[in-house]
Amino acid sequence: MFCTTFIREQSMVTTFDELAREVREITVTETALRTYIALPRHLPSIRSSKGLEEGQALPEIKLLPGVKYRFDLEGFGNALSAALKNEVAGYVIRLRHHGHTIYTLDWNWAKTPTDGSEGWTPNVRMHVASCSKLVTAIAMTRLLHHRHISPDTTIISWLPDYWAKGPGVDQISFRNLMTHTSGFNTGGSDSSFNVMKTQVAKGVTTRGTYHYENMNFGLCRILLSTINGNVAPSAVFSLPFPPNSNDVIWDFITINAYANYVRQHLFKPSDVVGPGFDHPAHDALAYTFPVSGIGWNSGDLSYMSGGAGWHMSADDLLNVMGTFRRKSTILSEAHAQQMLQDGFGIDLIQPTQLGTLYNKNGLWEDGSGHVEQSLAYFLPEHMEMVVLANSPIGPTNQFFRDVVTNIYTANIKPV
Repeated sequence: MFCTTFIREQSMVTTFDELAREVREITVTETALRTYIALPRHLPSIRSSKGLEEGQALPEIKLLPGVKYRFDLEGFGNALSAALKNEVAGYVIRLRHHGHTIYTLDWNWAKTPTDGSEGWTPNVRMHVASCSKLVTAIAMTRLLHHRHISPDTTIISWLPDYWAKGPGVDQISFRNLMTHTSGFNTGGSDSSFNVMKTQVAKGVTTRGTYHYENMNFGLCRILLSTINGNVAPSAVFSLPFPPNSNDVIWDFITINAYANYVRQHLFKPSDVVGPGFDHPAHDALAYTFPVSGIGWNSGDLSYMSGGAGWHMSADDLLNVMGTFRRKSTILSEAHAQQMLQDGFGIDLIQPTQLGTLYNKNGLWEDGSGHVEQSLAYFLPEHMEMVVLANSPIGPTNQFFRDVVTNIYTANIKPV
């Protein structure tokens, strides 16, 4: 489809007027850049989720010959309530069948009385951490499909031309990014622009081997911007402001182009309005468990966008998941199912007696034990479920995905 080595004429931009002509659908002003570079950074001691590198081994599924199975909704709800009540600062669960709510349970505080007394509901937003990768995977898959680009195409033509590309980068495909098999290994959770640029310059030696990396989906937000035509890979920005203007402007453009694409092509068809990368006052705070002291505001995480960063409610996520899976306004049902089977933006693909379960796990933790956790499930029988919790699970910090998944599978009963 294209060559992986080529010479492309650079587009040197030296004034804001030129920048306005170079960039599509994004307005970049000096005021906006001053605001952007002044954003605080929130990554000291951060730990995020690790995909399939955490949790228990998958249990063996035993099917009894000639036996039909059903999901025991009441038993599931009772067991989940018993497992989570008094074991977290607060939580909310919402379960839908064909897009219609069949079960809701919320308990305790999104913000404790010390922080203003806000109880959990399905409309309370929280930083959903790595569940942002599911959003990014849907957006990336949609754009590739609409541009007739195979997920097995290599990414190099759409990376910024001015980035150095180390060994093996020319072999990395979109599939590699969305299944964590690119070979990138940052050694941490940071996927900010300079970290990604540095890692691309270093190259990879283990492409094809699974290793969970935030930057795989951070790169997707850059690739979304160039494939969508918001900024050309050949663009070079040399403005008097800000310092190191090329990197800063590329970062600003790709963050905003990615956010605009998601809002236009995922949120709008799903009737979702309001999610962003910042942390408004009414969003849930993160706590330790047992709860002690004030909650933690994980802050504006726009520079982590792609791999993390979205602040969403249970209903926000469910609306996007249901629209994606069934309504054919984001992708056709067949293409949506293929994305799930391919594991794009998904951690766990698990067989059950009712069919296949697809899960994405999210976790964001500071160095003091304050935790934000999210779970998004595409379940058999056209069910979707989201569970949010704003602390560790119990004093022993149980693994959230295992707790919920095991309760779900235990409540699949023979008829």
